[in-house]
Amino acid sequence: MRVYLTGVTALATLMAMSVPVRADDPVTFRLTIKNHTFDPAELAVPAGKRLILIVHNADDTPAEFESHELGAEKIISAGREASIRVGPLTAGHYPFADEFHQDQARGVLIAAGE
Repeated sequence: MRVYLTGVTALATLMAMSVPVRADDPVTFRLTIKNHTFDPAELAVPAGKRLILIVHNADDTPAEFESHELGAEKIISAGREASIRVGPLTAGHYPFADEFHQDQARGVLIAAGE
């Protein structure tokens, strides 16, 4: 009987520690800047959701993630990453760039659905 009670106690403890995912929790996406280009250059995201973009700068020079349409601007040191919160977005295209290398590093978020 003691094993049963210990198992029930352990299960109750694990359930209390778990955090439910809510519908309004942000969805996380990753972008990488390497050789002054974004990977992926086109990123499909859900419309109507808050987003967290994790942008990793794999280059040996700083980058500046910038998007007027997303209302985001963030300098990212070489070899580092930054979290950028955006949204919720309506369906559409949201261009972004590395302002330090605009001729090469360009991309777009494509928000769809709702």
